[in-house]
Amino acid sequence: MNLSDKVVIKQRAIRLRKRGLTYNYIEKKLGIRRSTLDYWLNGLELTPKALSKIKRKKIISLQKARAKAVIWHNEQKQKRLNLAKHNAKILVSHIRKTNNVMKLALAILYMGEGFKSIEETGLGSSDPLILRFFIKALRKLYGLKSNNFRCQLSLRMDQNAEKTKAYWSKELNLPLSTFMHVFYDKRAIGRTYPSYKGVCQVRCGNVAIQRELVWISKLYCASILNTK
Repeated sequence: MNLSDKVVIKQRAIRLRKRGLTYNYIEKKLGIRRSTLDYWLNGLELTPKALSKIKRKKIISLQKARAKAVIWHNEQKQKRLNLAKHNAKILVSHIRKTNNVMKLALAILYMGEGFKSIEETGLGSSDPLILRFFIKALRKLYGLKSNNFRCQLSLRMDQNAEKTKAYWSKELNLPLSTFMHVFYDKRAIGRTYPSYKGVCQVRCGNVAIQRELVWISKLYCASILNTK
């Protein structure tokens, strides 16, 4: 590039900048390096209108960049979730679904989430999947029937008791008569998300099951810790 070409391009860069165009735009438009542009435009006085236009464009560019970043991060997160699901499927497909395996899974779940401070077998959760597994495992392993279970709900102040009972009754395949009590958290004030159905506690009243499950989980964890 000869000297006259540089002068022409520099003048164009100055005009574009005075019109309120950003460095990124001028850089791409004229095909020049950012360092050269910085040197040419350093100290250039701009009108309030041009400065305002540049500021708006920077804000818009930043918003677009953030939106792209969110999309990229969501895509990467979805890839990681898909990989985790794929690996989990492979593992589960190799696990023999015997009663002993089911009882161990139930015991570990109970160790983390089950009632242990009272002499009663029970578990509370806001996740229907966990409670469905809990009920099915108790049915299969200990021969419990629907009339052996009773449930209570812990709800926020704006939740409808009858509708929520109907939801949990359907999700857990238990009769409405199973749901004995509803407790409201007076501290929970404000609008509740429609997807949140409170916490359901499922009890069967058999302390012998609780004792067995707790001992299984404790002894299994101890055996893992003692393994080299």
